Amino acid sequence: MQSRKRQPRILVAGINYAPECIGTGKYTSEFCEWLAARGHDVRVVTAPPYYPEWKVASEHRTRWFRRERRNGVDVIRCPTWVPAKPRGITRMLHLASFGLSSIAALIASLPWRPDLVINIAPTLASAPGAWAIARIGGAKCWLHIQDFEVDAAMDMGIVDAGPLRRMVLAVERVLLRRFDVVSTISPKMIERLTDKGVALERRASFPNWADIERIRPLTAPSAYRAELDIPERAIVALYSGNMGLKQGLELLGKTARRLADEPHLYFVFGGEGPARAELEAACAGLPNVRFLGLQPTERMQDWLGLADIHLLPQRADVADLVMPSKLTGMLASGRVVLATALPGTGVAHAIAGCGIATPPGDANAFTGALRELLSDSDLRRDLGDAARARAEHDLARDAILARIDARIRALLLDTIPDKATPA
Repeated sequence: MQSRKRQPRILVAGINYAPECIGTGKYTSEFCEWLAARGHDVRVVTAPPYYPEWKVASEHRTRWFRRERRNGVDVIRCPTWVPAKPRGITRMLHLASFGLSSIAALIASLPWRPDLVINIAPTLASAPGAWAIARIGGAKCWLHIQDFEVDAAMDMGIVDAGPLRRMVLAVERVLLRRFDVVSTISPKMIERLTDKGVALERRASFPNWADIERIRPLTAPSAYRAELDIPERAIVALYSGNMGLKQGLELLGKTARRLADEPHLYFVFGGEGPARAELEAACAGLPNVRFLGLQPTERMQDWLGLADIHLLPQRADVADLVMPSKLTGMLASGRVVLATALPGTGVAHAIAGCGIATPPGDANAFTGALRELLSDSDLRRDLGDAARARAEHDLARDAILARIDARIRALLLDTIPDKATPA
């Protein structure tokens, strides 16, 4: 008889998962499905899909747990309260409801004997349960941070911690230091892990990726131009993704109104979220503005290729607490990115040489940069080509996921029992 290692059993806890097609849910789903396709046994504990609409689809509404098999991954949906208007206390209660219900699903997974438990943040609400289950079951534990939700909530004023701020951050610091691996998605966010006391040997950098095979620069006009009645030679400035509080979307409304005198410029805003209604009101009566909902994944190349210029506003107070997940697709589409970011921040670094950054909230600077791009087709082309090159070199999906897989296998090298096979 010979022995060989069986494939790892990986238990993932994360509030967002497919069929959510943007943000954290997109990347968690692709990560888990990629691992499952390569033989790993993967189970996910998650919430019913609700983001970014903040509304659970009718087919997923239930007061109890549901189980499904999705592209080779075992998915357990936990009952989670979803507020219609996520603000302060309601957002905290929403996250807490998942943190509590996920504990039951994590406990139920103990007999399955996972080798590794991964918690995806957001949200940290499920992290204590994930860590505890890993320790009880003798598994390794990993925390992957898509954004620093505690810092963001307090810095943006979503939650007023007041005199408890120092205690909240201390609890977060203790929790982070309990995990065997803590990973995040940008160099600046890695620096923040250092500030929070995560040891060098436990830190890991795994950026969000782009599907550079599925999303390529278009060589012909996007089909969306005809569907939206946009002339073939018009310049399209596109914002696509979540319309929430972190984005600073009020800047887009101001810019669209200031540039209403540009006859060849069209704005297309596609997405859902709490800030959409306010943006629609700011653009009321503008004939060159189009609004759409989230677009299907299978049309993503046409959708992102609709843009001549991608718009990426972001509030200054979330710089380096998050890295916009939509940026990877923008770069892969081979179009220039116009963002709001201060020098030295993660976004400014990510678009250096392939985009333009203006100060967050500065409508004059943002409008001026957009006018510059409108008038210079060579600049748009050169920066767009550089964006595609950046995606191909740094953001290829399989290369990044293979690095994560290698770290997982190294972490579990001596923990997975041998499986006997005939000689």
